[in-house]
This record gives sequence, C-alpha cells and structure tokens, in this order.
Amino acid sequence: MKRLIASVFLCITVLCLGACSVPLKTVSARKNGLGSAFEAEVAISLDRLRADGHIKRLGDGFWEIEFASPNTLSGVMLRFSEGNVEASYKGLSFSVPQSAVPVKAMLLNLIRAVDDNARLEELKGEEKDGKMEITGDLEGGEYTLIVDGDGMLSGFRMPGNKLDMTFTELQTADVPQTGETASEASSEEASAAEVSSEG
Repeated sequence: MKRLIASVFLCITVLCLGACSVPLKTVSARKNGLGSAFEAEVAISLDRLRADGHIKRLGDGFWEIEFASPNTLSGVMLRFSEGNVEASYKGLSFSVPQSAVPVKAMLLNLIRAVDDNARLEELKGEEKDGKMEITGDLEGGEYTLIVDGDGMLSGFRMPGNKLDMTFTELQTADVPQTGETASEASSEEASAAEVSSEG
C-alpha cells in the first residue's frame, strides 16, 4: 500500500514539474489602432511569390494596393470598395464583384481580418517581442494579425496558405471613416470651399 501511495505521489510530482516547464502564453489587451486610415509599404510572401507594394486603408472595406514588384505585377493597382474589386494598369481598368475573387485571395483575407478586429473596443492577444499576435479564423483559414505598441498593423500571416505579410513605414492619414473615398472627400471639401467663398 505504501508503495502504491509513493508511486502515485511520484507521478503527480512529475506531472506538476512537467506542467511548470511549459511556458504559459501571456494574453493581454492593447488599444485598438486598426480603425485608423493608414498607408504603408508591404512585403508579401505567398508560397513562391515575393511581392512588394504600397497599401492604403481608406476606411472600413475601402482599401487599395499598388504593386512595385515583381515585374509581372509592377504598376498594377487593386482597389477594394463596396463589394467590388477594381484592377487598373496603365490606364486600363476593370471591376469584378469581391464574391468572384477566390476565398483564399490574400488581400481579401487581410482586409476581413483587419476590418473585423478594427470594430473591437480593444485588441486581445499574445504578447511577443514587444508586439501582439491576434489569432482568428476566416473562411480562407486561420490567421495571425500582428500589431505594434500603438495597436497599428505590423504583420499578417496565414500559415495554412503559406502567406506572410510585413508592413513598414506605416503612417496614419486623415481620411473620413464613413466609407467615402479620398477623392469623394476632396471633392466635397472643394464644394464647401466654393460655397463659403461665394457667401
């Protein structure tokens, strides 16, 4: 009987020591900066594809990206707004519904992840190397959204899709968050200026 009790005690001790050796994840909260309009340089790795470009978030669901590399994508601009994707290159453009874009389209996954989290009061995730990693699920698969100390976008990963995006030189912009584009906002400001000068 004493041997049995000693064996059970030994097993419990080993299990406790083993559990203590596993580092616990530090889940914390951070202010949410994802709702801001911003622009940044982006480096994209998608399986064997490597691409660079300049990306802008103009508001909820309103995004655009212009590719700088590789040569096959250089100069191509994609605009996402009101359920459509518009592609343009050297003056030529066409538009397709976002529903026609494959589920695993890298940019749609990024947009959905950022816009969904932008609606939260605060961000919650795992602290790692001074940044926060927020995990979630999309129709296209599991993702990790990485934000900096100000809660601004720093990275986006979807390991199942072999997608990794890194954002640098991020700057916030004063763009209305009501869904109107920058061009619409500037035309409204111009109209207001004309009315005030007439008055």
